[in-house]
Formats: sequence, C-alpha cells, structure tokens
Amino acid sequence: MSEQSSPPTALYPAIEPYRSGTLPVDDIHTLYWEECGNPQGVPVLFLHGGPGAGLSPKHRQFFDPAHYRIVLFDQRGAGQSTPLGEVRNNTLPLLIEDIERIRAMLGIAQWLVFGGSWGSTLSLAYGQAHPERCTGFVLRGIFLCTPAEIDWFLNGIRWFFPEEHARFVAPVPEAERGDLLAGYRRQLFSDDPAHNLHAARTWGRYEGSTIHLIPDPQVEEQFASAAVGLGVGRLEAHYFHHGAFLSEDQLVRNVDRIRHLPAVIVQGRYDMLCPPLSAWRLHQAWPEATFTMIPDAGHGAFEPGITSALVAATNRFRDEGTL
Repeated sequence: MSEQSSPPTALYPAIEPYRSGTLPVDDIHTLYWEECGNPQGVPVLFLHGGPGAGLSPKHRQFFDPAHYRIVLFDQRGAGQSTPLGEVRNNTLPLLIEDIERIRAMLGIAQWLVFGGSWGSTLSLAYGQAHPERCTGFVLRGIFLCTPAEIDWFLNGIRWFFPEEHARFVAPVPEAERGDLLAGYRRQLFSDDPAHNLHAARTWGRYEGSTIHLIPDPQVEEQFASAAVGLGVGRLEAHYFHHGAFLSEDQLVRNVDRIRHLPAVIVQGRYDMLCPPLSAWRLHQAWPEATFTMIPDAGHGAFEPGITSALVAATNRFRDEGTL
C-alpha cells in the first residue's frame, strides 16, 4: 500500500461525445450511452456510482482522449436512462447483461474497466462474470455491499455527521426508526409521488452532504435535486434491501477470477460513505493490485488527491499497457 505523495495530476480538458444514443434493453428500460475521445483508441468503460447517481460530463476527463475510446452509460433508472428511479427489472445480473449488450453493440472485444463507489461494486461483479472481456481495473472508494457497509450508511455515519443523520432520520416516523431501510422504502415506493420525491431528495441530500472531507454545498444540492435524488434514493434503497443481489461476501470470495488482471485501488482515508476497511479487505484478497490510500480525502472522485491518483492510474495503463 502507498500513500499519495507524487505531484498532482489534473483532469483532462472537457470534451464532448463524438457519438451517443439510446439502447432499449427490455420493455421498461432504455439506456443512454456515449463515446468520447479516440474512436480508434484503447477501449475503456466508465461505470458511475449510486446506484442511480448517473453520469457527469466531468467523468469523461479521467482519460487521455487521444489514447482512449471512452465509453460511458447511465445504468438502469439513472441519469438520462429512462424511466428515472425505476426498480422493476433492475438487478445486478441485468446490469451486467447491459454492459455486455453495449460492448457487443460497439464491437469491442475487451476494455479497461473504471468504477468508483457503486461503480466499483459493478466493476468487480462484471469482471468476475466476464474476466475474458477485461484488460484491467481502476477502482475507487470500494463498496462491497455487505450488510456491515449498508448498516454503516444507514446508522454508523451519525457518529461523524450527527446533524446530517438527524435530518435523514426526521421523515421516518419514530416507531419505524429501528429499521430505517424499511421505513424509507415505505416512503420511497409509496403511491403518492410528492411523498416519495420528498423522501428521495432527503436521502440524496444525506449522501451528498457526507461525500467530501470538506463538505461541498453545491454537491449536496445536486444530490438533493429531483434528477439525482430520485435515482439515488430509490435505487440505493432497492439494492440495499436485496444486498445488491450478491451472495455473502461474493466480491471478495471470487477475486481469484480476476486476480491475474492488473488493477489499481484508490481509497480516501476519511471516506465516510465507503470506509477504508472494504478497500483493505479487497486488497488483502488481491495483493497484486496497486493500492493507494489518499491521506487527505473523503469519498469524492473530484477531491484533488483522488482525482490525481485516478488520472495517474489511467495514464499508467496508457503508458505501460499493464501495471
């Protein structure tokens, strides 16, 4: 394990997609996808967090656009994919199938897989299901979706963010606070759209307020918006309730399926959403992976130390092919 101490590496300049579109995957869901960078470049897949958080234009900027063919998409129920916040036909195996559909549609044989937070969960699950399609991994803010991690999000964060947690709990009737996830699910999936929107925005604000080492009010407001809150609130509650459709400690137990592939793990020391123990456990199972702990960062991908480590990782894959 190393702690980041090299000179900072900045994001690449903002770019626009050279191609984008939509892909219907069943009679409910239609996915938004885009390609950026070099059409003849080395393919890289970006997987966003949440579940339900969706894409940001800044996500394109982790990669050298002259070298990489950058593929990004909004997962089911997220971002520009429709319908927003939809949990029907929304499972981890189906998300993995979606990735394969997009890969086949674009004619890509293999790609580097890049994901943070829930994106790390999906990256690991996809890689373990289809190791032959992956050339390596860049993973940030590791989330294994274990019961302990889910309980930390719902209850443990209050030890560090008591005011934010109090606001999170407030909409749930006192009699239901012994099981916050069940209480929230009753509200998030109620028949009253105004009621479930309020619950979703409260959930989103809670997450947005705890992402960074130094709180960022702009990010908090973004997560509290209807566009992000509906996706994050409803999908996270859905996936938490189902344990992300994973068996017990599946992502650690199955690391041997991808251990032969190069990987970089980047973790913020003071990550309150996805505490470092999960990244440490993953690295213990995958000692060949490069593990960088950022000493002055929380969870956010755009905190300076984390951004620098992620861009440095994609540059190393560019320069060395493997690590």
